[in-house]
Amino acid sequence: MRPIENAPPTASNSHDPVVIGLVSISDRASTGIYPDQGLPALQEWLTRALKNPVVFKPRLIPDEQDTISAVLIELVREGCCLVLTTGGTGPALRDVTPEATLAVAHKVLPGFGEQMRQISLQFVPTAILSRQVAVVRDQCLIVNLPGQPKAIAQTLEGLKDDTGQQLRIPGIFAAVPYCIDLIGGPYLETHPAVCPAFRPQSAQRPS
Repeated sequence: MRPIENAPPTASNSHDPVVIGLVSISDRASTGIYPDQGLPALQEWLTRALKNPVVFKPRLIPDEQDTISAVLIELVREGCCLVLTTGGTGPALRDVTPEATLAVAHKVLPGFGEQMRQISLQFVPTAILSRQVAVVRDQCLIVNLPGQPKAIAQTLEGLKDDTGQQLRIPGIFAAVPYCIDLIGGPYLETHPAVCPAFRPQSAQRPS
């Protein structure tokens, strides 16, 4: 099953257009046993967070290692600067997303997985069972995210208090735009209220 590719309303022309791959990995959701929640959660968060006009390339696939790797390669070839996956990162026998991601990697970025587990550990001790990884393939950043919509937002945004103020643990997306700069991708700009991106001053464009 392949969801229809789509784009939200176009943002200002002053922002670089971007193509982002979204991959939800689930045996049961991909066969229609229950509705997929991963793709809507990813698209909703990115639409809120990014100022750039975005074309999303969504994929809903089963927990098959070769299929996952093939889809990741396909999305990179289709011009994605960022691919976010959700699902299949635990220790269960069918959880093979990290293996499939590492199989297509040109570079591995361990800090993303370390930070995701630090965030999740604030909520559940079983976060130490998570095996999310992040890699670079060509000019694309690929990041494995948790499977639950609430955990996806927490991981991307970091921890906030009841008023929405950022607490001491930032989300991983704060580092994503600059990472994409470094690998030759487009200039991603975020809405600070959702997730302020960090760049060295020398890498920032004038407002």
